[in-house]
Amino acid sequence: MVGSLEVVAMTKKPAYAPRNALNADALKAGIAARSQARQDTPEISAWLLNHFYRHLVANFEPARRIETLDEARAALSPASLPKWVAARLPGSRKIAGERAATPQVPIVWIDPAAPPLLMLEQRLLEFLNARKGTALEGKLERINCPQALALWEKEHAEIALRIERGWRQSQPEALRPVCATPNGAFVEFLPDSPLLRAEMAFETYIMRHCLGQFADRRALTGGYGESYAEAIEQKQLRLLSFRDVAGQPHITIGAAVREDGKVTVEQVKGKQNRPPIERYIEDVLICLNALETDEETPDDCIAIGIVRTPKGWQRMEQVTHAATQTRLVARHPQLFYRLSAPTPMVEWLIAALQPGLFSERKPQAASVRYAIREMRESRETAPGQSATGKPLVVEEIPWPGMEAGEAEAILPVRLKARGFF
Repeated sequence: MVGSLEVVAMTKKPAYAPRNALNADALKAGIAARSQARQDTPEISAWLLNHFYRHLVANFEPARRIETLDEARAALSPASLPKWVAARLPGSRKIAGERAATPQVPIVWIDPAAPPLLMLEQRLLEFLNARKGTALEGKLERINCPQALALWEKEHAEIALRIERGWRQSQPEALRPVCATPNGAFVEFLPDSPLLRAEMAFETYIMRHCLGQFADRRALTGGYGESYAEAIEQKQLRLLSFRDVAGQPHITIGAAVREDGKVTVEQVKGKQNRPPIERYIEDVLICLNALETDEETPDDCIAIGIVRTPKGWQRMEQVTHAATQTRLVARHPQLFYRLSAPTPMVEWLIAALQPGLFSERKPQAASVRYAIREMRESRETAPGQSATGKPLVVEEIPWPGMEAGEAEAILPVRLKARGFF
């Protein structure tokens, strides 16, 4: 199902470029932990810890370029700097005489849990799992990461062409109803049905993704479809499809089955791996709330503004509980735009994490507006001039950009009592 072209720019380098990662250990630990949690085969786990790790260090973008010791300390805080970093960046004696003579290898910091990184890893997992039964099975170490990504793109281009030439009828016997919705109904693929793979092929034909794309289209075996079919047959994956009243698919949901029976929603895809259209968001919410899911919210849901909360799955605009708002925005700052009534705590979080988000939506809390006044004034007024032209003065101390109404909301009560405003 993962098949969008959002990270194509990351795949173009043919080999591993010279670059050092400031947090190399954290990157490798993250890859190992995810691989262990998925129970990857030893070959796939080894490949990821070798080629995928090297690709992240050398080629992955976006990566934060580290130019100074201060930037390195801030990136690693509270951990101390490795000795090799201190010897490489401006401010050290050793590098002062070497910089002009020898070009320095760049140093970068990469977020180990960045959504583009996880998306790229998922793409590679699709490629690696699809090697089962091919000449490349058991020879994965001969393929580096850029080569694997190039092959993935080539194969998906071929998949798109074959899909255009193929057709399969839907097999309702391979489905069971899950829940009715205003625009249709969600159905689930039956793991024990002999028609499971045929129905997966039909889903792929209509939806233009790879979950039912088999290497042998007659026998419905091999390729990308094989790994998904095996996971469904082994009851490790639940696959659901939203069908309209005419029986046509519009949304595919994939959810991993946990040991306790709950599911982790992993993917929510519209046609061609795009986000589901607005018309069907309420249908998606009804389905997700009909499942017994854990607390995880996948990136696909974040993209359409729906989140898992203690009350169930909701649109972000519907989230009013203060602690829930704080937890969600701390993890996904981009959701701030969708809040109808953000709490002051949420606005303080945005001020600390991504104050640039206030460029299009000013904070409602007066205390936050005051805290970011310098940023506002730099955009709206000339240097040295306050937003009002008449800054508030308290005990002979000017408060640039503060009006009396804003000050009243944040200044101590004792100042009000003493008549300062």
